[in-house]
Amino acid sequence: MTAAELPHSLLATLPGHHYTDPSIFALEQSRIFEAGWFCAVRSADLAEPGAFQTVQVGRESVLIARDRRGNLNAFLNVCRHRGARLCTEEAGRVQRSLQCPYHAWTYGLDGKLIAAPNLGGMPDIDRDEYGLNRVHLREWLGYAWVCLAEEPPSFDDTVIADVAQRLGDAGELDAYDIAALELGERIRYDVKANWKQIIENFMECYHCATIHPELTEVLPEFADGFAAQYYVGHGAEFGDDVRGFTVDGGDGVQRLPGVAEHQDRRYYAITVRPQVFINLVPDHVIIHRMFPLTAERTLVDCDWLYLPDVVASGQDLSRSVELFHRVNQQDFDACERCQLAMDSRSYASGGVLVPSEHHIAEFHDWVRERLAG
Repeated sequence: MTAAELPHSLLATLPGHHYTDPSIFALEQSRIFEAGWFCAVRSADLAEPGAFQTVQVGRESVLIARDRRGNLNAFLNVCRHRGARLCTEEAGRVQRSLQCPYHAWTYGLDGKLIAAPNLGGMPDIDRDEYGLNRVHLREWLGYAWVCLAEEPPSFDDTVIADVAQRLGDAGELDAYDIAALELGERIRYDVKANWKQIIENFMECYHCATIHPELTEVLPEFADGFAAQYYVGHGAEFGDDVRGFTVDGGDGVQRLPGVAEHQDRRYYAITVRPQVFINLVPDHVIIHRMFPLTAERTLVDCDWLYLPDVVASGQDLSRSVELFHRVNQQDFDACERCQLAMDSRSYASGGVLVPSEHHIAEFHDWVRERLAG
């Protein structure tokens, strides 16, 4: 049955091979992940001069380092001499420079070429010109966002616009002062599913009554199948007897001071395309960052963020962490279950979206537009 022949209540999804075809994934890497803003690292993870992390962005390894002036810089993780991978470790710290282990070309933390064997005998070498290839970087919400494009798209018209479209006003996010929060917990998930499976799952709640018993106890309206993201500006309300966003509905921790009355006792979910989820509750914020590695494998880093005093006090955060950890496990199991069928002849033409999932069709249109160039 074609999309034109579907009942009015249903919309067609992407066909199955869009979730498994390496050639489509390669196109997504070049036209989505390498073309737009990508949330790479948490700035506080690189607190000291010389601290660095390497992150996979599309097909490129990106090196992010803090220099002696306290600034974060991002570069392609490639030596300009013969193309050796400069840093092979995921994270580390150097004193003052980054040295290629092949021929010892050495770069400052600002990317400038500062030393190389026999460099003094090559006076015509411009040390700036032969420095590391720089990647655009912007800090927002306490994270470093990078863009590999030569001319990056407007941050306001892409990243901020996604927040504004979801909340009705991007300024609503200011109440949570996310950049001032500190990391209480981080869990990495290795998900055997396409990145689009994870986004689609996060955007809808048609599945919530089936697989999220703990979440629907805290947010009873989710049992009706409509996710908060279905409505502009809406935050799902806590149940009457729920005291906090915790696995048992018990008390959470200290409420964030900027949270307004209309935001209290509510959960807001935001998708920032292509790889970030922002989850807002009164006493903490949860940030997901996706790192698509192949058409059928995605790493997801999930950060639980709290007031600095809460983290420093050693308060027990396990019940608030456990709630969304279970949600993550339940969601990722469901994504992996779907991924197994994407090459089935039964799903060759795709599936369907029910009315509470119709907003996912907009995401599919967004993907198609970018792949079309």
